[in-house]
Amino acid sequence: MKDIDWSKLGFHYTEPDYIVRSAYHDGKWEEPYATQDKFLHLHVSATCLQYGQEAFEGLKAFRGVDGKIRIFRWRENARRMAKSAEGLYMAPVPEEIFGKAIHLALEKNMDFVPPYGTGATLYFRPLLIGTTPRLGVGPGRDFEFIVIPSPIGPYYPGKFHCTTFVVNRHVDRAAPFGTGTFKVGGNYASSFRATEPAHAQGMDCLFLDARYHRYIDECSAANFIGIKSKDQIEYLTPRSSAILPSITNDSLMTLAREKGYKVTRRHIRLEELAQMQEAAACGTACVISPIDKVIDPENNKVYSFGAEPGPILTDLYRSLKDIQYGRAEDKHGWCEVIEN
Repeated sequence: MKDIDWSKLGFHYTEPDYIVRSAYHDGKWEEPYATQDKFLHLHVSATCLQYGQEAFEGLKAFRGVDGKIRIFRWRENARRMAKSAEGLYMAPVPEEIFGKAIHLALEKNMDFVPPYGTGATLYFRPLLIGTTPRLGVGPGRDFEFIVIPSPIGPYYPGKFHCTTFVVNRHVDRAAPFGTGTFKVGGNYASSFRATEPAHAQGMDCLFLDARYHRYIDECSAANFIGIKSKDQIEYLTPRSSAILPSITNDSLMTLAREKGYKVTRRHIRLEELAQMQEAAACGTACVISPIDKVIDPENNKVYSFGAEPGPILTDLYRSLKDIQYGRAEDKHGWCEVIEN
């Protein structure tokens, strides 16, 4: 195992020994292979550079309480990347190739899987790019698929704690029926004008829908969760044609239903925050990041949820982590267990 202070890792890149690559030419994907070459050899007119023909994913491997490694729901990531590829007119990576690449990246970087109990995980960043040289507007015919592994700590520093979000009505993350439902770099680049000023103030950004600026869309780079618990516990999350389908959110909704909570996916007006007892961002990187308050500066409003994570979100967070770390039964077969 590498000599790394695992407990001090943030959500930052740490150089692995190997990455995994596979190229697509003449209608065929090559067998994934491991390499220590971490650089791209691209033509300056490659479609990923000229027209943003690019998609990516994010998933994790966990070292469990029993010492075994668990890869969480990688097939769902493969399917989501295939949808992103189709949305950008790219050759989808077959699930078999995707799986081989993830497993090879794990095999060649076993020493980078953090020990159990450190709060760190091995993160995989699958990347798909168009490599065909082209100046005329149009899609490429050649692609490269790369899996970049890196050990990471929590996305938000301080582990499971609350973050403040600020509403931004002047920047739209993604348009309805645009690329918002695909995991592509352009969605994130277009959000920087809002997220970077928020980060400079120690906060993150809450995006509203691009059409009306009335409904909650996304929490920066994550899905939104709201909890109403006065009568029946209700798990609320936005329905939108401009947000990414979150695998973490899907998992949490399943767990919420099993606990007897009402799960609702619909348009959520910003003003409904006043009726919620808890709120959070959720995604692969942050898992659940509870929100202490949402500031709406234009309407001079503050929606508060408490300085500490609420009981419902805390319970859901622990339930999901228990499955990922092998502390609870994986009834849904979400984890692939690797004997090492």
